[in-house]
Amino acid sequence: MPKLPILPNPKDPRLTRKVTGIDHLGLPTEISVVEERPLTIYLNSQEIVTAMTIGDYPEYLAVGFLRNQGMLLTDDVITQIDYEEDIETVVVRTQRRTSYEEKIRKKTRTSGCAVGTVFGDMMEGINGLTLPQTQVRSSWLYALAKQINMTPSLYLEAGAIHGTTLCFQDQPLVYMEDVGRHNAVDKIAGFLFLNQMPSADKILYTTGRLTSEMVIKTAQMGIPVLASRSGFTAWGVEIAQKVGLTLIGRMRGQRYVCLAGNDRLLRDANIDAAADEGAKHRRKGAQDDV
Repeated sequence: MPKLPILPNPKDPRLTRKVTGIDHLGLPTEISVVEERPLTIYLNSQEIVTAMTIGDYPEYLAVGFLRNQGMLLTDDVITQIDYEEDIETVVVRTQRRTSYEEKIRKKTRTSGCAVGTVFGDMMEGINGLTLPQTQVRSSWLYALAKQINMTPSLYLEAGAIHGTTLCFQDQPLVYMEDVGRHNAVDKIAGFLFLNQMPSADKILYTTGRLTSEMVIKTAQMGIPVLASRSGFTAWGVEIAQKVGLTLIGRMRGQRYVCLAGNDRLLRDANIDAAADEGAKHRRKGAQDDV
């Protein structure tokens, strides 16, 4: 397993570029903008999808996407992962060979940034699923929000990007970013699968909206707690209640709202001691539900 924690590298020259424009005063200005490039994912010899991504951790993204689409099963053995940077392609090879032609004909365009796609029935894979009833402490949530907001990131460098963090209690373990929040979650899923890390005691923290797609992916990963800076959709809340996912949103400074799994949330923190957010670290979603 890689050494933890895994954090963003906002100075990686592959992930941003400098662009010169004209500001509101009519003066030249240079800013950093995030990259967005295609990555085509194959499962064995079958082309599955082309995802728009910033380009880091392509192997985690490919494996996590296939895992969250139900195309890569828990007992599947990956024999090889080939990443060809020059043609922006990842091929995941497994011992089991199955055709997904029928499945990928049915596509759902989701509310994910950069336009997410789910193949087949969105509910397949979580029907009948019940997540472990893991308790979460509000003191952990406050500590995580403070640490994650202060972590050097591509968001603070260039904006226009979402972050997702895999956490254990009050400790961030793996922090992924991407132009689409679904891509960042898939990278976490790929990390869990390839490193055989248990998920029943983890928390997933995201800057994105708590939509049906986000809730379904979290449930498929076996993570019992999902927390976000942003707001909810009704179907996302309904699915979280159905599978026993603790769902916490609108985490801004001292505030948050729990819309599923409130009985598993222990409010042990001193609210007055919770840190407020400085303007510099106020991320997307701090003022609006986006």
